[in-house]
Amino acid sequence: MGDWGIVTKDTYWHLHPLRVRYQETDQMAVVFHANYVNWFEIGRTELVRHLGMPYGEIEKRGLLLPVVDLTCKYILPARYDDRIIVCTSVQQYSTVRIAFRSEVRRIADDEIIPAEWNGAEPPGELLVKGGTRHVWVSTDWRPKRLDKALPELYDIIQKVAGGDEKGDC
Repeated sequence: MGDWGIVTKDTYWHLHPLRVRYQETDQMAVVFHANYVNWFEIGRTELVRHLGMPYGEIEKRGLLLPVVDLTCKYILPARYDDRIIVCTSVQQYSTVRIAFRSEVRRIADDEIIPAEWNGAEPPGELLVKGGTRHVWVSTDWRPKRLDKALPELYDIIQKVAGGDEKGDC
């Protein structure tokens, strides 16, 4: 998948708090690596919900968003009972594709975290970074232009991603 590019100072991030559950850890008391992929999905889902368009509504309108590429770089382990935040931003988008940037960060138990963050780096200690790339498709799995099928969602994505289409995704 390659480089996810430079995050600029005005990047819009959605922050979703979680606490590491025992079932998400292995015998070493660290989070099993596949759980980060689940957390990336939670981050995407909660970002879209926070912006006013839950995935359930998108699917009711005949659109699906399959993952076509995934990257995940492990920097530090999360451990049982850590308080973490899943940070998600729109990295790139076009009328038929979208790429999300994801970071998982450890925060202190007493740290107050907002739902939105604007800046190059969200709060907390970086544990994992990566992201996913997707294609908008209809229920019969044919590519679909988001700006035609669901223009109100396309407008929202443009606003949080900073305007013009960003790259080929």
